[in-house]
Amino acid sequence: MRVFEAIKGRRSIRKFEDRSIEKKILHKLVEAGVWAPTGGNSQTWVFIIVTDSDRIRKIKAVSPGILGIPSALVVVCQDKELAYKKGGELGRDVSSIMDVAMASQNIMLQAYNEKIGSCPVLSFYKKGVQTLLNIPEWIVPELLISLGYPAELPKPPKRKFGEVCFFEEYKCANGR
Repeated sequence: MRVFEAIKGRRSIRKFEDRSIEKKILHKLVEAGVWAPTGGNSQTWVFIIVTDSDRIRKIKAVSPGILGIPSALVVVCQDKELAYKKGGELGRDVSSIMDVAMASQNIMLQAYNEKIGSCPVLSFYKKGVQTLLNIPEWIVPELLISLGYPAELPKPPKRKFGEVCFFEEYKCANGR
């Protein structure tokens, strides 16, 4: 599959088939995340793959952003102590968040390539997820990615490329 096709084709999927995802595929998704760039090559993320339906149900209870019943979750975390050690406050507070975003995009694009739907979820109670998954306080869950085989494929939203892309300098649009 071509990269641009995957970028344009991937949608946030919130309705999933009742079908499990093979562990080797889940492993491959996280491997795609590990190949994402990181600030200063710090590589301070931690990925927790959750496939147990009882655990997913409990995580859903503290995560209003999870819709549907995913087959798996990837909890994308940052080791904040290691991020601070490697990059100071900038590494811990800024670069680590960007690193999570880039790794998560890789995971979701690889999922699309595997015909698996995904949805990034930021609406969740971090302390609740830490407790449910025995995550120590210095490992902070930053994003959940719900995964499953899509039960439906939403249409892509309209994009306003001409209103957001400029060469050389910003040009005021619509009198703003």
